[in-house]
Amino acid sequence: METASTSTAFGGTQGVYRHASAATGTDMTFSVYVPPHEAGAALPVVWYLSGLTCTHANVTEKGEFRRACAELGLILVAPDTSPRGEGVPDDADGAYDFGLGAGFYVDATEAPWATHYRMWSYITEELPALIAANFPADPARQSVMGHSMGGHGALTIGLAFPNRYRAVSAFAPIVAPSQVPWGEKALGGYLGPDRAGWRAHDAVALIEDGARVPALLVDQGAADQFLEAQLKPELLASACARAGIPLTLRMQPGYDHSYYFISSFMADHLRWHAERLS
Repeated sequence: METASTSTAFGGTQGVYRHASAATGTDMTFSVYVPPHEAGAALPVVWYLSGLTCTHANVTEKGEFRRACAELGLILVAPDTSPRGEGVPDDADGAYDFGLGAGFYVDATEAPWATHYRMWSYITEELPALIAANFPADPARQSVMGHSMGGHGALTIGLAFPNRYRAVSAFAPIVAPSQVPWGEKALGGYLGPDRAGWRAHDAVALIEDGARVPALLVDQGAADQFLEAQLKPELLASACARAGIPLTLRMQPGYDHSYYFISSFMADHLRWHAERLS
């Protein structure tokens, strides 16, 4: 693992790191904030998964998480959203919603994506082992959150591993990718045309198929330009109601899909996670 840069913030350390990933077959970059702590302490870890077109840098630079993480004693890990580098394929037309920056947190099965686009394995297996080996992290206290495509990733990963992640939350998540254009393009491209294979990467479908978590927190901007066509939080609300999953869905008036929205409510989410990680 190579350290690209480090700095100090609120008594903790913010670092950007690169490593050769076996899961994706290319170098991957991620950022980690470690709060001030006593020597030998093992700290809870919050995973933040970013959205379309993003890298680790979007939340690192604009997420306004450091003060809350320092106060609450939380490590925050922000991975990249897709593999990158020489030989990694991209959308043939350079579209923003597929290919580079749009890994959708799945392990692709279709050519040419299957070789490198293995973000599910990277996020759930490889990177957690790397974090546990190199940072003062407590693997028994992990939670996951994300934005948009990363909200989709957080919900599906949290639902798939309910005993690993003690808390799951999201900002403006794609809750039912099988039912919206972004998801149909991505899941069809990465996983093939059989929609039955998509259900493991669709939060609403996972809940319909029996996946459960103790509770969910979702913030959604009421002025989000993608709300009606791509996000559809009402589908998650209905699925949770039928399954008996307590969902706190907060529609935030005037907020759009941007990091102004995320930064406004980031501390709320981190406090919610800290309560469940304590």
